[in-house]
Amino acid sequence: MRYLLFTPVLCLLLLSSCNQAKVKELEAKLVSSEQQREMLDTQLESVQRTNGDLLDRMEDLSVISKEGATSIRESLQSISGQTSYIKDLNRSIQRKDSLNLALVMNLKRSLDQVAGNDIQVEVRGGKVHVSISDKLLFASGSARVNTAAENVLANISTVLNDHRDLNVIVEGHTDNVPVKINGVRDNWELSTMRATAVVRKLTEDFYVDPSRLSAAGRAEYDPRGDNDTAEGRASNRRTEIVITPNLDEFFKLAKDAGTAG
Repeated sequence: MRYLLFTPVLCLLLLSSCNQAKVKELEAKLVSSEQQREMLDTQLESVQRTNGDLLDRMEDLSVISKEGATSIRESLQSISGQTSYIKDLNRSIQRKDSLNLALVMNLKRSLDQVAGNDIQVEVRGGKVHVSISDKLLFASGSARVNTAAENVLANISTVLNDHRDLNVIVEGHTDNVPVKINGVRDNWELSTMRATAVVRKLTEDFYVDPSRLSAAGRAEYDPRGDNDTAEGRASNRRTEIVITPNLDEFFKLAKDAGTAG
């Protein structure tokens, strides 16, 4: 059996060799750690960039959402305003329709006993029309109101004075036969003279407020019947009392809607 004799020099050599191996191992670990640290730094920078991008996008999204919410809110407010306007307008129309119906019933009840078939009461275009044949109101070729027609105008005036918020247009109408009356130029003039005569009667004898009244001559240009027949021409020779709703309420609604819009 051989025994290995360790001399001090040999021990030093062995120890040096072990230390070098340990140093190399530590150096390798250090290099690996540096590589890992660099990799982690790179990952950290990537994550930070990603987070920054996400924050930027979230901020943009927040801005867009606020703008979108504002736009939606304004649209909803506009729709709500329009809905309210339409509801108000519908209520006004319903009130006007109810008033027209009551007005027609009052007029028919007042006129049935004094006029017969010479007066027609109807609603056209949202207005109440009282159509009176000229043979009831005037003598042929005349613009003077007959005494017999005063009861008719008196009853109409009573209804008008019960509804002082309504405006009235008195329209004169003729057939298309040219007039042959001294001092009267044409059907325009005759129809206007007759409308004016009725207005004067309403204001002077029956106390209808003149600020509510207008007189208009339509001549033969708004016929109700066929001017080629005697019956049609007779229906065209008429005076119409047109009772119109006070439009101030509708104009106010339109103005308010325009201001809100």
